[in-house]
Amino acid sequence: MDFVDYYKILGIDKSATPKDVKNAYRKLARKHHPDLHPNDKDAKKNFQLVNEANEVLSDPVKRKKYDQHGKDWQHADEFQQAGQQQQQSSNQRRSGNFGGQSEPDFSDFFESFFGGSAGAGRGRQAKYRGEDYTAELHLELVDAAKTHKQTLSVNGVNIRITIPAGIENGQTIKIPGHGSPGKNGGPNGDLYITFSIANHPHIKRLGNNLFTTVALDLYTALLGGEITINTLDGQVKLKVAPETQNGSKIKLKGKGFPVYKEEGQFGDLIVTYDIKIPKNLTDKQKALFTELSKLQS
Repeated sequence: MDFVDYYKILGIDKSATPKDVKNAYRKLARKHHPDLHPNDKDAKKNFQLVNEANEVLSDPVKRKKYDQHGKDWQHADEFQQAGQQQQQSSNQRRSGNFGGQSEPDFSDFFESFFGGSAGAGRGRQAKYRGEDYTAELHLELVDAAKTHKQTLSVNGVNIRITIPAGIENGQTIKIPGHGSPGKNGGPNGDLYITFSIANHPHIKRLGNNLFTTVALDLYTALLGGEITINTLDGQVKLKVAPETQNGSKIKLKGKGFPVYKEEGQFGDLIVTYDIKIPKNLTDKQKALFTELSKLQS
């Protein structure tokens, strides 16, 4: 197995903080995502290497093993166990206590670990779990607001997943058994998908509540009336009370974001009115406003 420098792949050094690792991964994942580069034959390979590097360096335990053992980091536990066994056997040899055996036999360990011929008659090989894969899936806010299915391509295999409504930005879900194949009959690893939800141009999400600002003309604000506004799931009509002030807020209960895995539960939509002052007034309009100002005074 050739050594793969995960630090070099992410463009960071060994002193990088977890935040540095995360930022480097997010930047490179977008840069090499196969969906964004369908004509680049190396995009899939590069994307997989970036995910692999992040999967190791973002995990403190795996990162420590990688720093200590390099390309053999996945077998760090076996190395440690073997060292302990050798130490115990060495102590036994010095004390002359082998429990009736003339010499300890390490053939099983070396056969299973290195695949050598020593102890071949025993035919035993250790089973190793496959490595986990990590991926980032980009969604629009309107898509995250509804339960839907998407098909992902992972190492040439199409995986159809259901994305529950209300998924959070940065939330990670696990797809069992869709990671790297196990070795010697061991179980497959898992696939971890982290969701990146884009900001909406007119609607802001905070938890399960949504916030939007709506322009309101001066005349409707003064006299009252009815307006139509856009929400994530269509248009709704609002009645505007007379003498509505700039910056006034109203709450539309149940018109916010769906609560994750809580069927029929929604947050609220908070609407803020932004009153627009009319421009390019005619002389007659100016005269009328002048008269109104005199009446007010």
